[in-house]
Amino acid sequence: MRSRLICLLCAAALAGPAAAQKLYKYTDANGKVVYTDKMPSEASGKANEQLNRQGTVTKRNDAAPTADQAAAKEAERKAKLDQEVAAKEEKRKNMALLNTYSSEQDIADARARALQVNVDAIKEAEQKLGEVQKRQKTLADEAEFFKKKPMPAVLKQDIQVNEAAIASHTELVDKKKKETEAINAKYDEDLRRFRELVKSGAVGTAGAAPAAAPVATVGARPAAAK
Repeated sequence: MRSRLICLLCAAALAGPAAAQKLYKYTDANGKVVYTDKMPSEASGKANEQLNRQGTVTKRNDAAPTADQAAAKEAERKAKLDQEVAAKEEKRKNMALLNTYSSEQDIADARARALQVNVDAIKEAEQKLGEVQKRQKTLADEAEFFKKKPMPAVLKQDIQVNEAAIASHTELVDKKKKETEAINAKYDEDLRRFRELVKSGAVGTAGAAPAAAPVATVGARPAAAK
């Protein structure tokens, strides 16, 4: 092995600097250290060292990664990319929040407005539901008259249409009532994030109002301390 290196170094020296001959050192599949002036195809991808004409290592080449190593590296790259995307999205959301609110009172006012709009929608839906329920009673009275004889097709159709309207308005009322909880959850989250930004210094504490007082609006609730 050593004699092989000496022979290669001598050959490189005799070739002169113009030849710029490269020497390599690597370990083969049997664990034997090999010196060569040309990496063989079977050693492709193996870790190796490049030597100069004095036998000094000038460059180290790492082994090509295995399939598992390559997959792990790719997974790491994707995870890092996902983190960067998430960080950018978080920054965007924070900027949007700060552009929307300048104080906790702004959040409380926005909550109150959203809740009031929802309360109005609930009242309207309940009013319409009451109307079709009243209509149902009228139709039921008419249907009672035809209990022992064929019911007119028009009356039967009116009853079916009214029943569908009752189901639709009932569903809308339930949906709007559930939205009250969603609205409060949304503004609770905005308040939590706003307070975090104030604490981190992203918002000047001098410009931030004290904790908002309870809002006297149906369906609203005071902002809970986080």
